[in-house]
Formats: sequence, C-alpha cells, structure tokens
Amino acid sequence: MRRPEASFDAIGTRWSVHVDGPLDVVTLARVRSRIASYDAVWSRFRDDSVVARMSREAGTYRLPAEAGPLLDLYAALGRCTDGAVSPLVARSLVRLGYDAGYTLRPAGGPEPAPAWDDVLGRDGTTLVVREPVLLDVGAAGKGQLVDLVAAELRDCGIEQYVVDAGGDLVHRGGAAFRVALQQPGDPTRAIGVVELDDAALCGSAVDRRAWGDGLHHVVDARTGLPTRDVVATWVVAGTAMVADGLSTAHFFADPDRLEAAFDHTYVRVQADGGVRYSLGLPGDLFA
Repeated sequence: MRRPEASFDAIGTRWSVHVDGPLDVVTLARVRSRIASYDAVWSRFRDDSVVARMSREAGTYRLPAEAGPLLDLYAALGRCTDGAVSPLVARSLVRLGYDAGYTLRPAGGPEPAPAWDDVLGRDGTTLVVREPVLLDVGAAGKGQLVDLVAAELRDCGIEQYVVDAGGDLVHRGGAAFRVALQQPGDPTRAIGVVELDDAALCGSAVDRRAWGDGLHHVVDARTGLPTRDVVATWVVAGTAMVADGLSTAHFFADPDRLEAAFDHTYVRVQADGGVRYSLGLPGDLFA
C-alpha cells in the first residue's frame, strides 16, 4: 500500500484510501455515498442537515443507527472529563467565530454548554429536542465516519486498507503503517512515529483550526473557552471513533482516568513543551 488508490475532498478535509490492489468505481461510489449520507445528518455547516433543523425546530428526531454508539461515547467522555467534552459546545464555537460560514470573527463571548438533560431527551437513536439546540459532533464524528467508510470497504470484500481522513486513520490487514506525529506549530518536523497495526490513530492540535489570539476549535464545554494547557494529542485505539473522541478528552482529563475507562495509548503535548505518553505506545518518540 505505497500510494492512495483514491484521494478526494469531503466534509471539509482531504480523504485518502489505500488498498491492496485497485479500488473499483463501485466501491468508491459506495464510499462517497456513505460520507454524503453521514454529512446530511450531522453537519452543522449546511442548512439542510438534520442537525441544522434541530437548531431551528424543537421536536422528535429519529437518527440513523450510528447515533447510538456515537452518543453513548459522548456520554462516557462527558463523565470522564466532568462535562468538558459535549456535543452541545457548538453554540460557543459559533459565538467565537467558528460558524457555518467560517467567518472566523467572534460574534460574542464564550458561552458554557447547556446541560444535556435540560434541552434534550434520548431514547436509543431518537432525540427529543425540547428547545432548538445546535450540536457539534466533531470531537468523535469524523472518526466514526472513518470507521463507517472502512466498513464499506470490508463489505465490498477489501481486507487490507488504510483510510485517512485528514490525519484520522484506521488500518486493517497487511504490514503496519508508519505515521509521523507532527510537531505542534511546525509541519516540517515530527516528535515521533507510530506503527499502526490493525488499529486507529487520531490526533488533535490547537494550531489546526486557530483564527485569533487564543481562539481555536478545542473548547471546554463547561466554560465555552478554548483550552490552553494542552496543545496537541494523539490516541491509538481499536476504532477511529474512540480514538477521535479520546484525542479531545486528553485535552481536559487526567490520562490515568481515561486509561482506566478506555483501552488505548496516547501522546499529550503540554503548552509548556512537556510530553506525556503511554509506555505501551506502538512507536517511538524523538522528544
């Protein structure tokens, strides 16, 4: 798997699919369709998504099957971070400038996320929206979509592959896939390399989506403020959804607490330059 068999843009990021052999047009069409259907439900950056309708209209919304594990994960991450990770952080992101139009201009001060039970009720994959509310599932949703794309490849008979969505990856079958961990703030340097073998790797960094002094996309739902203590994280886990969600949770929670709740390894870079990581990390750190 030396080169991507398919590369394309979707949901605001670059996708690459590496497979052992040619990727036929039918499989690629299924992959694109799966991404489009997910975006039509969960994107807060388009007016016609289900999430956008929730922001305008209270009511009962029956969501697709992936909503169950996604919202279960958010509930678990909320408990482990004492409420710092929540899909209800979207309202503060919009006020700070990370809105549907990507204006990147603050339109108000930070705003703590409302308590889930105050605005939403849930029964499996059905949400009861008591008042209009905006969701942002970006902390784990892109990782889940990587898993769903991987499932499409498996269903098409492809057993060896790497799916890469802007650095959120899942590897299945074949030789391990080497991935460099970019030095925060310097795309020409790496702080280490991970050997990804039948696992997922996701990362997050405050310099990836930053648009002003102290303004970036990693926001504490309890305060509505961007975090300052941690600047980058990476997580290796069994699925991209879990790795993605934990890469956000590691900005806020003690790593020991997260390791007790989820099977994973991690790297966390502090704002002061300090690095903390799991001893079982499948790779090497240079720093």
